[in-house]
Amino acid sequence: MNSYKLLTFIGFSLLFFSCGKNATSKKSNFSIQINSDTSIITNAETLTVELLNPKNIAYDSVQLSLDNKLISSSIDLSTIPLGEKRIKAKIFYDSKFEVALKKVIVVNAVPPKLYTYEIVNTYPHDITSYTQGLEFYKGGLYESTGQYGESKLRKLDYKKGTVLKSVNLNSAYFGEGLSVLNDKIYQLTWKEGRGLVYDLKNFEQIETFNYGQSKEGWGLCNDGEKFYKSDGTENLWILNPTTLAEERYIQAYTNKGKLTNLNELEWVDGKIYANRYQKNGVAIINPKNGAIEAVIDFKALKNKVTKHQGLDVLNGMAYNPETQTLFLTGKRWDKLFEVKIIKN
Repeated sequence: MNSYKLLTFIGFSLLFFSCGKNATSKKSNFSIQINSDTSIITNAETLTVELLNPKNIAYDSVQLSLDNKLISSSIDLSTIPLGEKRIKAKIFYDSKFEVALKKVIVVNAVPPKLYTYEIVNTYPHDITSYTQGLEFYKGGLYESTGQYGESKLRKLDYKKGTVLKSVNLNSAYFGEGLSVLNDKIYQLTWKEGRGLVYDLKNFEQIETFNYGQSKEGWGLCNDGEKFYKSDGTENLWILNPTTLAEERYIQAYTNKGKLTNLNELEWVDGKIYANRYQKNGVAIINPKNGAIEAVIDFKALKNKVTKHQGLDVLNGMAYNPETQTLFLTGKRWDKLFEVKIIKN
């Protein structure tokens, strides 16, 4: 669990400003108070919002919203995605209005469980592969590798450790995660702001797509309908399956706070498995609200691969629905591990 020490949150202050007709003061006469002294509240609680009016100004009405969605002064948080939220109060009086803002952080009500695993099989893996993404599709295993001038898209015979098909990326691209849907392979690039789409059969690139607010490409998976994309933060972006536009995002949170550096992604039985860059573990995330429900520590796997100068961190994760096992490797690892997850 040491790999999952979470950031503490300090210094969250109220933000206030005024606007509207005849607004003369830059500071609002109103403020917002919630039922938490620290601005952190769990999704098992009901958020209550109170408008503080120290000058006893007579106002006509007040409009409350949470992340731009209208709310009442009391809201059940059990159906709200986790993460940083903004409460906004818009107060109308004397033919003008003022606005008061407050930041609130919704965390999961329960800590993540600790799952373990057992190794089922060990297979050879190309020690030169700087593995970024790994995914099974219709029985085939596909791999994306990184580094400028080395990035590739591959189809593997994982039992033999051989490459069945391979295509090099343009040297200007740093390959990242990949996912396969409807006989198309979708591969991310790192800082180039662009994703690449290939025909599954011949690896011919057929189109590209641009990122939106996420800026960078890290990991990618799909639930059979839509894509989930990581960008190295706590955000998991949900992409439109047709246009690949970023429609919204969820934030990965435990009962303590957010988990950043989310990297390689894999869809497993309705959950998102995400490894954390430069760490040895995997977080299991609820795609509906971003709650980290469990973690798995895989640090022992790195001790089982051949040590060499280019050896790097755990990366590359693929779920095989036929065997119901998870396959893991790393950057320049000479082994691919098939493991069974044990949910304690």
